[in-house]
Amino acid sequence: MKILITGAGGMVGSHLAERLAAEGCEVLGTYYRPTVDLSELGGHISLKECDVRYPQSVERVLLDFQPERIFHLAAQSYPAVSWERPFETLDTNIGGTAAIFEGVKAVRRQLCSGYDPIVVVACSSAEYGESFLKAAGGKSPAGEVRLREDAPLLPLHPYGVSKVCQDLLAFQYFRNDRIRCIRARIFNSTGTRKVGDVTSDFVRRAVRARENGSPLIRTGNLDTRRAILDQRDLAEALILLAERGKAGEAYNICGERVCTAGDILQIIGRLLDFPLEAQTDPSLLRPSDEPLIVGDVSKLKADTGWSQRYSLEETVADMLKYWLEKEAQKGWRNRGESV
Repeated sequence: MKILITGAGGMVGSHLAERLAAEGCEVLGTYYRPTVDLSELGGHISLKECDVRYPQSVERVLLDFQPERIFHLAAQSYPAVSWERPFETLDTNIGGTAAIFEGVKAVRRQLCSGYDPIVVVACSSAEYGESFLKAAGGKSPAGEVRLREDAPLLPLHPYGVSKVCQDLLAFQYFRNDRIRCIRARIFNSTGTRKVGDVTSDFVRRAVRARENGSPLIRTGNLDTRRAILDQRDLAEALILLAERGKAGEAYNICGERVCTAGDILQIIGRLLDFPLEAQTDPSLLRPSDEPLIVGDVSKLKADTGWSQRYSLEETVADMLKYWLEKEAQKGWRNRGESV
């Protein structure tokens, strides 16, 4: 099977490409300003530089490769960055998504009228935004409300707005052009190679703190509660959605165990056998921050049979091993942090 993964230079895309190539698929991954070290990718994966903001480049890739499945992961994917660079965020995320679907139409127009790939678009829990705050007013007996896919889309930052637009663009191309698409609303996920999220930033700061013999860790808001998913469980969900998901539908992809940012710090300290102390850094506090982000995944489970396999402790242990090896190489210190 021929599979295109845009954003193969990111954490999720790189791992997804490796897994599908290992399963015998012919994988083409596009990248632009990768956040991972592409030399780490194992298996036979073809890589091509492509800025999705330029429709002609995307169209050329689709005309040349004609993939049977497309995982559209390319994006400016950091909410904090979207406050600083809103135009770039909107251009990349919205324009890049339109370019994918217009590229499919170009293949139909120029090469094969029956071209019918499945397109899985990486949308985001950030689309719900204010709905998380409103849901907090009617907590369940367990103390949390898990939003379903029919919750209102009320984003709270430019990144969230861009993801709503991706989501709705995908739907309208399904309705108007009959391009089969799945809208994957991805909640917090992490794993090896990840940078710029709370778990990876804490892990890297903790590795540095232990090396320096100081337990102090710069933190933002430690009370925010998230359901964090391992990238391997996320990749499994994306693959299952491409195989079994209903075209045109939106699906939450979310972990099922809720934890606070403070819990993550404690897990890291325990696994390192080096107790850590939080030191609040005002620069890491965001203009708006949902107190709880967790989604209902019953639709994903019912339609695909997906289930979460990896615990947060397993994920953190893998990340610690990864960054300790990076620390030994002294090659990771200049990579960005945002939390």
